Amino acid sequence: MSAANSDHHLNTPILDSESTHLIQSISEQGGYAYIRMASRAAAGDLRAAEAAREMAWEQLHSGPWHSVLPVWRDAYSMACLHVSKLHAAAGEFSDALRALDMGLIMGGPLLKPDLHSLVTVVSAKARAARVSQQQQKCPNADRRLVRDEVVSKELPGVLPRKSLSCKMVVKRSGLSLEGFLSEYLLPGRPVIITDGMDHWPARSKWNDLDYLTKVAGDRTVPVEVGKNYLYPEWKQELITFSQFLERIQASGSTSAAPTYLAQHPLFDQINELREDICIPDYCFAGGGELRSLNAWFGPAGTVTPLHHDPHHNVLAQVVGKKYIRLYLASLSEELYPYTETMLCNSSQVDLDNIDENEFPKMRDLEFVDCILEEGDMLYIPPKWWHYVRSLTPSLSVSFWWSEHESS
Repeated sequence: MSAANSDHHLNTPILDSESTHLIQSISEQGGYAYIRMASRAAAGDLRAAEAAREMAWEQLHSGPWHSVLPVWRDAYSMACLHVSKLHAAAGEFSDALRALDMGLIMGGPLLKPDLHSLVTVVSAKARAARVSQQQQKCPNADRRLVRDEVVSKELPGVLPRKSLSCKMVVKRSGLSLEGFLSEYLLPGRPVIITDGMDHWPARSKWNDLDYLTKVAGDRTVPVEVGKNYLYPEWKQELITFSQFLERIQASGSTSAAPTYLAQHPLFDQINELREDICIPDYCFAGGGELRSLNAWFGPAGTVTPLHHDPHHNVLAQVVGKKYIRLYLASLSEELYPYTETMLCNSSQVDLDNIDENEFPKMRDLEFVDCILEEGDMLYIPPKWWHYVRSLTPSLSVSFWWSEHESS
């Protein structure tokens, strides 16, 4: 490596110590072509590194995700590290960062510490190399993600029929853990907690587009494009977080399909955003164990169709507002779930356009609903059916947890 590029050298101690064992495991699975390319990549051949990554990628997509051998996920991480180091050595920090993010999203656990370590270094260099075009073009522009309030008289035109006309979800402030456990978790009743996240740094930071661009703009994230996952036009893409923010801002002024960052473990990928939030103590009431921590970021009008989840859920509304409707878990038959295994937790009923002739049991079905405001947290009990619509650009975080077996 030349002296000019020596300061861009990135250390990968786990890869260095585990590569021999990993190569042996790959050879036992017949990955000889991968090994040849990986060896050339380690010697500085970018085209070989890209070829190794493509070979591992093909293995990741050779069948259902659960059937992919773990060694190929680690092989993909190894190739991503090689690709990233070579791009960084050439000063191509955006390309280097994209390779690292792909390793974090698709790779195995073995080399994740190296991936995270390199992200810290490369993202700092990418930020230093990037000039804020938004500030150059519009130095005095309003850089808030959400600028306008939702006018209540506009809601009937965008919400499902009968919304906000029946029972509302109870709101509580200063709710103790004991009160939450006895009044809501154990009986299985939803509740909005209005002051459970006032101390989060995210509450003051995430409505600032400059902040979001600074800490995450160059990172690659998976997004959903289309009305929702039940529609045939729905698809998934990989874009940078800056591109995603641009799509949120453009939504409403373009006919393009909405882009949604939905149910993605973003906080495992981007540590700076993880440090802006806290796991609510309510998630540990009754000896619970956290199962997943996911981001739900998108423009106004994004919809998660009527469905249910297997775990306890706290949905924290950091920026913007959402409408949420909930039906009792016991009403599954009346909500016409799909019969296919992959969609059995989703309803066939489109609440935005209910056909009561096709789904007559829906006609007088009781529900509770709410407007989830900034700073609110909604507890959704397991198996309760829920429909979610963003009323503004919205940044939400969900915490899923399960009860201890002995609870």
